[in-house]
Amino acid sequence: MIWGIFKRDMCHATRNVIAVIVSMGLVVVPALYAWFNIAASWDPYGNTKALKVAVANNDKGYKSDLIPVRVNVGETIISTLHANDQLDWQFVKSDKAIDGVKSGEYYAAIVIPKGFSADMMTLFSPDIKHAQLKYYLNEKINPIAPHITDQGATTVVNTIDKTFAKTIAQVGLDLASSILHYSQSPQMAEYMRNLNGNLTTMADTLSGASQQVTSYSQLLGSANDIVDSTGKLLASATKAGKQAQNALKQGKSGATSLTSAGANVTSSVNTALDQVSGAFDQVAAKVNKAFDAIGKDSDTAASQLATLSEQISSGESLYDTYITSLNHMRESVEQLPDSDSAKQALLEAIDREITLLEAAKGDSQKLAQQLKDASTQVTQDTAAAESSRKEILNRITSAKQSISNVRDDYATNVKPKIDALASTVSTLISQTDSMITQLSGTADGLDDVTGDVGTNVTSIRSTLGAIAKKLDSSAATVKELITKLETGGNAGDGNSDGGDGDNDADSGESDELRALATANASTLSTLISAPVALHRVSVYPIANYGSAMAPFYTILSIWVGAIILCAMLKVTISDREKAHVLGLGDTLPRIAGPSGPGNASRWGLRLDHEYFGRYAIFALLALLQGTLVCLGDTYFLGVQANHALQFLAVGWLAALVFSNIVYTLTVSFGDIGKAVAVVLLVMQVAGSGGTFPIETLPKFFQMLYPFLPFPHAIDAMHAAMAGSYGNEYLLDMVYLALFLIPSLLLGLVLRKPVIRLNNWVSRNLESTKVM
Repeated sequence: MIWGIFKRDMCHATRNVIAVIVSMGLVVVPALYAWFNIAASWDPYGNTKALKVAVANNDKGYKSDLIPVRVNVGETIISTLHANDQLDWQFVKSDKAIDGVKSGEYYAAIVIPKGFSADMMTLFSPDIKHAQLKYYLNEKINPIAPHITDQGATTVVNTIDKTFAKTIAQVGLDLASSILHYSQSPQMAEYMRNLNGNLTTMADTLSGASQQVTSYSQLLGSANDIVDSTGKLLASATKAGKQAQNALKQGKSGATSLTSAGANVTSSVNTALDQVSGAFDQVAAKVNKAFDAIGKDSDTAASQLATLSEQISSGESLYDTYITSLNHMRESVEQLPDSDSAKQALLEAIDREITLLEAAKGDSQKLAQQLKDASTQVTQDTAAAESSRKEILNRITSAKQSISNVRDDYATNVKPKIDALASTVSTLISQTDSMITQLSGTADGLDDVTGDVGTNVTSIRSTLGAIAKKLDSSAATVKELITKLETGGNAGDGNSDGGDGDNDADSGESDELRALATANASTLSTLISAPVALHRVSVYPIANYGSAMAPFYTILSIWVGAIILCAMLKVTISDREKAHVLGLGDTLPRIAGPSGPGNASRWGLRLDHEYFGRYAIFALLALLQGTLVCLGDTYFLGVQANHALQFLAVGWLAALVFSNIVYTLTVSFGDIGKAVAVVLLVMQVAGSGGTFPIETLPKFFQMLYPFLPFPHAIDAMHAAMAGSYGNEYLLDMVYLALFLIPSLLLGLVLRKPVIRLNNWVSRNLESTKVM
């Protein structure tokens, strides 16, 4: 009987093209529902870069009095966000950012206030302030976008915190590392050696000074002998004074010679320079004469120019002689004492004179070269001769000017300073002579003074003894400092072989400091700014968000497909179909009674035959729906399925269970049953845990969760996709299959008492002509 009903249903479903198209549509529509939702949610968080978030920087920066370096954290944030593609950052003014959030142009806006950097730097002051970012959010545009932009804003805050901590730590570590490296550098070692050497010298000097003071004290012990010999010493000084007076007379004679020598040099210089200047005038006349002869006899003009070039070249020895004389004079001046105020000025004047002579010599050399070049040029290019004449005449004028500069400078600067030096020497000799005369007179008066010296010797010796003790104590302190420096240096180098426990502890601490400072500062600062790193270990990894959502949308589409089947296909069998299955013609006998379920049972077509016979086509189409949607998920969309056959088996079982539940509700309660199927759909969408964890849902859904078929079907499909923990997959499949028990119980047993009630309700709804 069941097979007969199914066979006639298949014949009717394929009787014409429209029926076939509708049947195909019933199979395809649920798959389209699943595919569109899965494809739309394939990678939503990977496309957040399209969400526009405005960023406005009003930070004025900060510059401390202690460290004159301008800090602007806002600019650092902007630079970081330029390289961040997590969201579509829009860098605008603060007014536009806020208005853009209100208008919906931006999903959110982050405004960096003016005192952001200043507030952050209060970390180093007693009055600490929390630096705050202003975050504007438009929550009405989209329910998910606020949470995504919130995450972006949180990322910005975390980045600022880590960057600030990393910067502070890195500065400190770099400073410590630089100090340690500098302390271990050859330069620092050289400084320490120099310091030790200087301290050693200082200690030796203090010890020597102590010995000298002691010696002075002993010398004072023989004060009477010193006093006795003072007269002889003064007499000797008087005699030496007379010898010095004789030497001063000779010096005064030398000063007079220096003055006359300066006058002679001045006369010689003026005479020589006048001769050179006149010679240049003669050269200019000869040059003009030579160039005037170019047109008549070029060879003669060339010869004359060559001769002039040789004459000027031979005259360069005059400059060398004069320069040599000035150098000799300079050596004589350098012998004067440094205290002589005229010495440096005279040296500078002589150096300037030598420089001017070198320049004049260079002009002469250039003039000689131009004359030589002109002698060659006039034989080759007569047209350029006039240009050469002008250049040579200009060079002669320049050379004469250089000679004039030398003469003027000598007369203005050198000669007056030589005369002033001679005058100063004479004055000095006169003053020294007077001083020696006074010294002789003073020596005569010192005989009376020596008599009072002996009375003070005892007091002086006592003071010198105390000074000697202080010097010895200071020398001992310096030597102790040297010892500590050497010990500290050895401990720092890790080469100390002995010492007490404190030295060993200091050595260990220095080794730890060295190990910390020699490490990579950037790595350590990163560790300090984020001491805990999150290492993600995926257990049963899912390829992408679309694959993670595929079980929910696939199971949902299979339930929707079951509702569509019951909406499009008839769940009851007409009396005419029953008669054909029973072989009774087109109608049942009158004794069958009113049309309805079970009215042909006396001829062998029981209620269960009608139930399974009509459900067979529902089951077939539901299996086709499940097959198409699961294969499309795997091979069309590329949903992850580590166990493809298990994935397909979940779709088949879900199709049978869901189609049977919806079919049973519809068979038992008619259109009301369809409404109940839709209510169950809505409840399972919210309470299946397919989108949010069931623990995050209200208590009612948590209690209802185990009694719904969706959660078990979704869990079984997840296990097929990513792997199963123990018998997880089989248990979920069994739990899903168990929902057939109440469904079959309702369709085969509990349905009988309500058949008449359902028929009565159906007749009343049809009587409205609307329902």
